[in-house]
Amino acid sequence: MTDQETLYMMALTQVPSLSLTNLHLLVKELGSASAIYENRKDLKQVLPSASKKFLDGMGNFSTFMKRAEEELKFCQKGKIKCLGLNDEDYPQRLKDCNDAPILLYYMGSANLNSQHIVSMVGTRQITSYGKDLCHSFIRDLKQICPDALVVSGLAYGVDVNCHRAALEEGLETVGVLAHGLDQIYPRHHRETAKQMIAQGGLLTEFMSGTAIDKRFFVQRNRIVAGLSDAVIVVESATKGGSLITADIALSYDRPVWAFPGRVHDKYSSGCNKLIFANTATLLTGAEDFCFSMGWTDDIQHQKQLSEGIQQELFADDYTEEEQIVLQALMKDDSKQINVLAVETNIPIGELSSLLFSLEMKGAVQMLVGGKYKLRR
Repeated sequence: MTDQETLYMMALTQVPSLSLTNLHLLVKELGSASAIYENRKDLKQVLPSASKKFLDGMGNFSTFMKRAEEELKFCQKGKIKCLGLNDEDYPQRLKDCNDAPILLYYMGSANLNSQHIVSMVGTRQITSYGKDLCHSFIRDLKQICPDALVVSGLAYGVDVNCHRAALEEGLETVGVLAHGLDQIYPRHHRETAKQMIAQGGLLTEFMSGTAIDKRFFVQRNRIVAGLSDAVIVVESATKGGSLITADIALSYDRPVWAFPGRVHDKYSSGCNKLIFANTATLLTGAEDFCFSMGWTDDIQHQKQLSEGIQQELFADDYTEEEQIVLQALMKDDSKQINVLAVETNIPIGELSSLLFSLEMKGAVQMLVGGKYKLRR
């Protein structure tokens, strides 16, 4: 994404009365933020529901561009990556969500399209039981799936305990913030945040200078849910942000897991309720989780590939295009079709036909959520 396109995206996120839904519609219709600006005088034709306040705001676009220029300088100075919706490095899982941010600010080293990503959330009032669950689960996750990426919100309680456990075990961990990257909230987590930049990262949709506002913490929960393959609720009362994240994950067709607790424990009541309602799967440990997610198959499969067991996949039975797809799946397996399209440079329509052909040949298996993996 060019700096100019980044500037237009930054500016558009500031325009009054431009909802995220309408912004997505405009980008889809016109193709880019630059095109939205170039057609600013005709936007009523493109978006009949456009309000007068929004259209008037587009007439004052130079003000938003000036703020965007300041933000771009801040990002360049701080080595912050600006990830637009159509960028290759934009989290593809999140892109599949209809309310994904059109622009993300990212500081870190982790691959936001890693093969195995899990979000862990829960109460800020963590108990000793919850702390033990965070550390024991992540310790075992490291042994079973050493490339797993742990996502949370860097808040007090479950969030920061998960981040710190991941750092201790050598797993990468990403914190999703409800403010810009010019500050860390809570301030007590600054040192942890610094470590995460070197072993994971910090991610946000908010510009620098964004004031701390409780609404934004709810808003960022959709990113926590959308980034990952699954959401785990460690501890929660019957109300709270972690249950909102769980609901969002379910709306995205992401599996939700919850650790059970004693019947009368306040901060297990939310988890028990999720399990009782069959909206979350009962979680006892990393081994069952990884097995059910198919991650152990992925790891065993990768081991087989490295030993050359799957070399027969590249016999004369496959076309050149099919072999390109197979090679892409060999790299880290279990990929969504839009990720494959980017990596192989094959249009979605053609890629769908190739994947269907490979399924018929028994080389590829389609998983829940539109992912594909090599058959063992």
